[in-house]
Amino acid sequence: MATAASSLHAATGNERFNNEAANWDNNPFVHEASKQALKAILAKFPALKDAPGQNGLDVLELGCGTGLLSSIIAPYAKRVVAVDAAPGMIEVLKNKLQKPGAPQNIYPLAVLLEDADDKRLPPADESDPNGPRLRFDLIISHLVLHHIPDLGKVLTTMKDCLKHSAWVALTDYEDAGPDSKSFHARSRMEGVARHGIHLETMEVLMNEVGFVNVNVERAWSMDKNVEKVDGEFGEAGRASRAGQGQVRSFPFLLCMGEKKYCP
Repeated sequence: MATAASSLHAATGNERFNNEAANWDNNPFVHEASKQALKAILAKFPALKDAPGQNGLDVLELGCGTGLLSSIIAPYAKRVVAVDAAPGMIEVLKNKLQKPGAPQNIYPLAVLLEDADDKRLPPADESDPNGPRLRFDLIISHLVLHHIPDLGKVLTTMKDCLKHSAWVALTDYEDAGPDSKSFHARSRMEGVARHGIHLETMEVLMNEVGFVNVNVERAWSMDKNVEKVDGEFGEAGRASRAGQGQVRSFPFLLCMGEKKYCP
């Protein structure tokens, strides 16, 4: 039986993402999408706007890539544990964290996360490194869900990693019909499990795995230059000369759910 981790591993196409890691941050679209995700999350979670300090939120980002979202949410959090299954992405993040002015509260981990008690996660009590693992106040994941074939298993793992009455806030582009397939160029289809997240289906699934107060909503839209003809961008995966592609608008979803409090 596939685990949440093996589902993630099979889906993400680690070879592709390891190969693309060095140039990942050169794409303005991914920077803007991360900024929009942060804006949507901050609007729903006022606790992030408080001065973090020791009373701030412990945040887990699953599928952090090179840490674009982790880096801009870090000033609002006590700490951010940034997890990705592609070691190449984590190496880029680690290098960025060595630069002057980089956030000092990000903990990058190259982990296939299948178990909330994985010893590679930080301990709940730093004085007891072999003790219970940290549980989180908020789990975020951005443009990752569409890479995962079995969302139920990964959502269950996320729920297990939360404190009681804590939340997930997951952002991804919406499956809004046949045109959603154009979000990825043909040369970037490796590891794509679905062409966006279907709003109603995601609501049902989050309730089925045990989240409460589930809310899946359209949070923003972004324009993207996509292929007019399948394969138009070639191996580059994006327009390389004037006149290539066409602009389409893609809605993005914010998927929220709370772990039920169990005294």
